[in-house]
Amino acid sequence: VQLVESGGGLVQPGGSLTLSCAASGFTVVNNRMIWFRQAPGKVRELVAVIDSVGASTNYADSVKGRFTISRDNAKNTVYLQMNSLKPEDTAIYYCYVRYTGAAFWGQGTQVTVSS
Repeated sequence: VQLVESGGGLVQPGGSLTLSCAASGFTVVNNRMIWFRQAPGKVRELVAVIDSVGASTNYADSVKGRFTISRDNAKNTVYLQMNSLKPEDTAIYYCYVRYTGAAFWGQGTQVTVSS
């Protein structure tokens, strides 16, 4: 199992970024996929979830209405579209899956929101 995030970078407040999480060793369509983030000096927090059945989604209150989680089954990839970014969104963003009873994390991708 491998998760590889990409798409992070430096963006001005109000800007947008789309993060990608390319998965291998399992299929995203059959598993709950989660984006977490960790800001400097803070605990890692859940950002968005996409379920396997029906692809229902859930979001942290802090990102509702601004972020959208989605997946491309053909590419076996999960995305996080981030709009109206704020400085407090600055963090390392991680992709996560629990598969066959084990937890798997990607290496993370840095998002910095600053003018």
